[in-house]
Amino acid sequence: MQPNEFRPHDFWQEIHPAGSFSTSGPFGSFFPATLRDERQLRLPIRPLPDGQHALCSLIINQASFPVVDALAQQLAEQVAPLDPQVVVGLPTLGLTLAAALAQKLGHPRYVACGTSRKFWYDEGLSVPLSSITTPEQAKRLYLDPRMLPLLEGRRVVLVDDVISSGTSIVAGLSLMRAVNVQPVAIAAAMLQSERWHASLDAYGPDWRERVHGVFRTPLLTRSGEAGWLP
Repeated sequence: MQPNEFRPHDFWQEIHPAGSFSTSGPFGSFFPATLRDERQLRLPIRPLPDGQHALCSLIINQASFPVVDALAQQLAEQVAPLDPQVVVGLPTLGLTLAAALAQKLGHPRYVACGTSRKFWYDEGLSVPLSSITTPEQAKRLYLDPRMLPLLEGRRVVLVDDVISSGTSIVAGLSLMRAVNVQPVAIAAAMLQSERWHASLDAYGPDWRERVHGVFRTPLLTRSGEAGWLP
């Protein structure tokens, strides 16, 4: 089992060289995610309510600037060949990654969606929103109507920090559909398990093929006292 000396506030602060940690498990306090360039990022393991399963966690607005920079760079390398013209970020954590990605692509700005309704917003430019980290909160996803000219007829990349159940990214796609935008790509730092496949497949064909991520993490299962296994 991996050593358990890693402090909670140390997560997401450093990217380690390739092969620094075993990827076979069992895993103790952290899971070593493998980036596209084979370097590794330690992620905390979060047990689910059933006590027998767990997921790997990424809170990107708590990550160090070098980590955010590396994740955005690896995403930019994937989506740049698609010639994106606008990056649209989903709240809340997706905004951190979207801003960094837009800068890597050489864009002067990005479009931020929100969950707070400003008084000039149009309710027609909103959709229901939920996420795995805040399932009890009933929210709506809004697009500022002033941003519409930035999206019309443009090649859009829709960005979130993590794709897990797929509900948040489908809400983003639904909001884009409401303004007649079909993103050329979906981008995220972490693709968490494969539960999101069903959500995107139900939304429409070919959407799963448009997803780009820096690393993937599995659903983990408790292995007695030994720790967690994929």
